Amino acid sequence: MRSCGLLNSSNKPVPLRSGSVTVLIRGFVADVGCELLYRNEEPGPVEAVFVFPVDAEAAVYAFQARLGGARIQAQLREKKQAQELYGDALAGGQSSFLLQQEGAGGDVFSCSLGNLPPGEEAALTLRYVCELPLEPDGAARYMLPAVLRPRYTPHGWDGEDVTQGVPRVPQGELPYTLNLSVTLQSPHGIDHVLSNCSLTPLSYTAGNRTTAQVSLAEAPPWDRDVELLVYYTEPHKPSAVLEVGLPGAEPGSLMGDSVVMVTLLPSLPEAVPGQSAAGEFIFLLDRSGSMECPMDGRDRSPQRIDSAKETLVLLLKSLPLGCYFNIYGFGSRFESFYPQSVGYTQQTMAESLQRVQKLQANLGGTEILAPLQAIYRSPCRDGHPRQLFVFTDGDVGNTQNVIAEVQRHQGAHRCFSFGIGEGASTALVKGIARAAGGSAEFITGQDRMQPKALQSLKRALQPAVTGISLNWDLPPGMEAALLGRGPEVIFPGQRCLVYAQLRGQPQPPDTAVGSVTLQYRIQDQTYKETLQFPLQPQDGDRLPVHRLAAKSLLLELEGAVDTGSERDRRRVLETSLSSGVVCSLTAYVGMDTERGQPVQGPLVRRDIPLAGLGAAPRMRKMRCLKANYITPKAMSCSSSVPMARVLVDCAAACDFDDSLDEPGTGGVSLAEAGVSAECRRLVGPGPPAGRRAGGERGRRQGEDAQ
Repeated sequence: MRSCGLLNSSNKPVPLRSGSVTVLIRGFVADVGCELLYRNEEPGPVEAVFVFPVDAEAAVYAFQARLGGARIQAQLREKKQAQELYGDALAGGQSSFLLQQEGAGGDVFSCSLGNLPPGEEAALTLRYVCELPLEPDGAARYMLPAVLRPRYTPHGWDGEDVTQGVPRVPQGELPYTLNLSVTLQSPHGIDHVLSNCSLTPLSYTAGNRTTAQVSLAEAPPWDRDVELLVYYTEPHKPSAVLEVGLPGAEPGSLMGDSVVMVTLLPSLPEAVPGQSAAGEFIFLLDRSGSMECPMDGRDRSPQRIDSAKETLVLLLKSLPLGCYFNIYGFGSRFESFYPQSVGYTQQTMAESLQRVQKLQANLGGTEILAPLQAIYRSPCRDGHPRQLFVFTDGDVGNTQNVIAEVQRHQGAHRCFSFGIGEGASTALVKGIARAAGGSAEFITGQDRMQPKALQSLKRALQPAVTGISLNWDLPPGMEAALLGRGPEVIFPGQRCLVYAQLRGQPQPPDTAVGSVTLQYRIQDQTYKETLQFPLQPQDGDRLPVHRLAAKSLLLELEGAVDTGSERDRRRVLETSLSSGVVCSLTAYVGMDTERGQPVQGPLVRRDIPLAGLGAAPRMRKMRCLKANYITPKAMSCSSSVPMARVLVDCAAACDFDDSLDEPGTGGVSLAEAGVSAECRRLVGPGPPAGRRAGGERGRRQGEDAQ
């Protein structure tokens, strides 16, 4: 067969031409549309299969196609039925398209376009909505994932992994491009936007700077994760967003009733009298071969293992006196520094720091389940709550088994996870943190490693918050039904999101006000925080709050499906099908029924390539497009006016002094540890000063894995 159109490294035609992504960011919610444009320049019909990453907590809720001038809306069906309909359409010569989640993790999807006739174009559009995490410096972080690493298949795991069969091309050589445009809306005002890609100037579309637009300045190959950091003018405040149900949906159902999304920012006390910071800190470091890869695939980019080691060194130097600790490394096998956790002393810290610097990514595969089981078999120490820190690039196939193992021991520890490098599995990294009442962070470069690491340690040092409850005060005739379990863990500076279904109608509706009270205990003291909100719904027809609420409920329900309960399985199906949010049991399918004649000729499958693991030219330092200076952190700044302050590159500004590697008398002083003033501002007051915690900053070893 002759080669036609765009080619991959195997000289096979690639029908995907471009991806155009439009994003609407309202506060801390992003509604995303992604259009994939295909063109068949081969002499016969093709089937194009595109496997791509999606954030595990994103709610994919719509899929449509534009074929030959006709716009076709796909229908959400039970997955097996959708696959059969798609297969029957292919066999009958019909153009058809299928969107499905691959596996149970929720962070890998596949999009199939079948029977695209020669010389024709097609555009497939999927829509999803996602929550945006709050960064330590107050930014809302949106990530468009593009990097999909092949998942490691653990010994004895018989599941299917589609990532292994995806063709790869060198970084920078993908034959399709990416366009990204973003609309920003916030009543608190939009200050500026940072990105790891070059941006157009921020264009305000309202005089009070509550709405703005920004785009990628060029159409690069779609071979790297695109990150946007949105900084708002005013500090974040507790809020509530009310959304009316879908017209025509059955009253009393999730989509038929109103849904409210409540954002709380609990002001936990920094210190509680009598609390002890002592604990048991176990660090589990991924030393598999994939950790030798660069952080972002560019040359001179640090290896993932080096970034993980640097994070580990910082945490190790910042532990409190009186605690116990141990360090595990895992690959195809695992090993630990000590047979069991040891006391934190000058000698054990210095010895461990030396050993950490010598660690390499030389332990083979990614068998994370075995070391977790070994850790859980070791007895906990009375009076020393166990805190588990996991560093991994997340390239495993048995994600659900790992999450289930962590969840089985949720009452005995908290888990804080770090996804290292581009392409880290959001399903694994977020899943294990969610399962054991911790928090997840993603480190994609040296830029914000320190504040993220210190924030996680600060949370681990906080005593567990217990007795969390919500109480609603609504007008007569209304009641709130919590969707999901609600908040199970609270940390300082972390948003607490709550979704509830509101039944009934307030009287009178134009003046009605509701409130919700969050109550919790820290040790023996009880705290309450109340938020009042008007019961007037926001405008819009895409129902992002309903979709997010459905996804939150599905994440909880799908975890129970593995237990084999048919009732739970039915509830998952009902929630997915009624809300339109894809899950592991459903898929979107559509067919072109307008074409009079079936597509003729033998069908050829074309798997769309993704970026490989090789290096590409290093990204240049980006300029602030208006402020006329080189932005730190190799991030592009989009701002219509000079920024009020220069964001400090914490990784570059902080340097540790080897002479200060000695524990002292009860807590880390971040200033004495060499942490920059900006870092200290981001993470807030640390534990009481009183000991030196300097030490050398993690160096890149430059050693090859054995």
